[in-house]
Amino acid sequence: MTVSALTVTLVLTSGVLAGIINTIVGSGTLLTFPVLIASGLPPVLANMSNTVGLVAGNFSGAYGYRHELKGQRHRITLFGAVSLLGAVVGALGLVVLPAAAFNAIVPALVLVASLMVMAQPWLKKRLARSARTVDRDGSEARHGDRGKWRAVAAEGGPFLWAGIFGAGVYGGYFGAAAGVVLLALFGLLLDEDIQSLNGIKNICIGVINAVAALLFILIAPIAWLPALLLTAGSLLGGQIGARVARRMPPTVLRACVVVIGLTAATVLIVRYWT
Repeated sequence: MTVSALTVTLVLTSGVLAGIINTIVGSGTLLTFPVLIASGLPPVLANMSNTVGLVAGNFSGAYGYRHELKGQRHRITLFGAVSLLGAVVGALGLVVLPAAAFNAIVPALVLVASLMVMAQPWLKKRLARSARTVDRDGSEARHGDRGKWRAVAAEGGPFLWAGIFGAGVYGGYFGAAAGVVLLALFGLLLDEDIQSLNGIKNICIGVINAVAALLFILIAPIAWLPALLLTAGSLLGGQIGARVARRMPPTVLRACVVVIGLTAATVLIVRYWT
């Protein structure tokens, strides 16, 4: 990294902005990663240093959402464990696999997730209607079975857990817009308001980045000056982002997710498909 007052200021400022964006939606990596590249770091080193630097901001944003996270300890534990497993696989993949292994699917994944967030109100109404129909048609089911399936549904069920694992793999590998993917899954498969879901998303992304960061520190070189600058900036940005996001009406927050998600998808399409 070229050390100058301008470079230090740019990296620090990008960390603050990434902390804000990551807490509200995700995709802060799309801002910090190019700044690290422009400062003179090679891509893989920039990616690893970026992950290490943004971990603090993820947990800073999650702390800002502590009121929305009350009463969700079981979900946090379950989703955090699944995220952890996925992140280990993804982080190892970054070290072992060629970059081209993910390049073809990442833009499509982020694009689909953004469209899912946009369509969530309509999709959830359709799913609720289908569930009521199934409940009427299957009225002979035993009450114990109903209770069991309702308990599973309250935690999202196997489809959501598989999706969280997949997001963990992607987040551990690169991570840009992994928060958009998680919010799309949570919004579709959990019956919670978007603010509570955003708090859980921040925890999961924090776990994913922390696992990946720890692995990178143990097995690969890290550019510590930019990583520490990003840490300082993202800590502040996470608190600012939580204050801003928690005051947003659900419709406005969903619109921010969609706009930033579509922007991230466009950037990734240009980067990897052209």
